[in-house]
Amino acid sequence: MSDMRLVVVGAGGRMGRALVRAVTETNGARVSGAVEREGSEFLGADAGELAGVGNLDVSITLDPQSAFAAADGVLDFTAPMASLAFANLAAEASIVHVIGTTGWAEGEDLPLHDAARQARIIKSGNMSLGVNLLAALVRKAAQALDEDFDIEVLEMHHKHKVDAPSGTALLLGEAAAEGRDISLADRSVRSRDGITGARNAGDIGFATLRGGSVIGEHSVIFAGEGERIELTHRAEDRQLFAKGAVKAALWGFHQKPGFYSMADVLGLND
Repeated sequence: MSDMRLVVVGAGGRMGRALVRAVTETNGARVSGAVEREGSEFLGADAGELAGVGNLDVSITLDPQSAFAAADGVLDFTAPMASLAFANLAAEASIVHVIGTTGWAEGEDLPLHDAARQARIIKSGNMSLGVNLLAALVRKAAQALDEDFDIEVLEMHHKHKVDAPSGTALLLGEAAAEGRDISLADRSVRSRDGITGARNAGDIGFATLRGGSVIGEHSVIFAGEGERIELTHRAEDRQLFAKGAVKAALWGFHQKPGFYSMADVLGLND
C-alpha cells in the first residue's frame, strides 16, 4: 500500500514545521503539499528544509485546492476561519481533515458537521494520547464525585498563545461537564475579579496563566472539604501533538465520512 499523502497547512509556523517533521518520521505517510497564507515570508520555500528534515521537493504555496486534490488528508492547526475554509475544500476533495485549531467561539465550528458528510473530520483541542486519557479520567471522576467537590481547570502556556482558555482546558471542562451531566456553557466561570461573592456549587472554573516558553500544562482540581484530587498533564515536547495528528490522519483514512474526535481514534469511546 502506498503512503498516505498529507498536506500541512500553516506549514511555516511552529506547529506546521512540527507536523512536517512528524509526517516524515511516520511510516505510511509522506508530505505531499504545504500551504501558507498570502504574504507569508515562507512562500516558495521547501517545507522539509524549513522544518529541518532536508529537501522534500514540496514547495509552500498559496493554493490549498490544488494541494488537496492531490492528497489523502490535511493537517490543520491554523485559525477558526481558515479551518472552516479548509473544511469545505477537504469535503470537495473527500479527504481526511485533522483539525487541531483552537480558539473557536461558541457554535463557530458547527459548519464542520456539514463538511463531515463528505470528509472525514477529526477535531480535538489536543491530539496527545495523555491528554485524551486525562479527559476520560476527568469524566469518570466528575461522575463519581458529587457537587461537594468543586471543579477547577488550571492551564499554563507560553506567552505567544493568543486564545484563552486553551482548547485543551475546554476539552477537559467539557469532560467534567459530561461527567456531571450539565452544560459547560451554562456552568463555566472564565474569570474572577473584585468582589465576586461565594462560589456557586456545581460551577466549573477556569484559570489561565501565560508566560515564558511553556508548551502546555493542565490540571483539573476536584476540591472537597478536607481533601483535594488533582489530575495533571504536562507537555514537554510540541512533537507529541504533531505525532498524534498524524496518527489521527492514518486512522481516519480507513473510516467513512463523519465527524470524529481523538477519543474515537484512541478507542476511548468504545
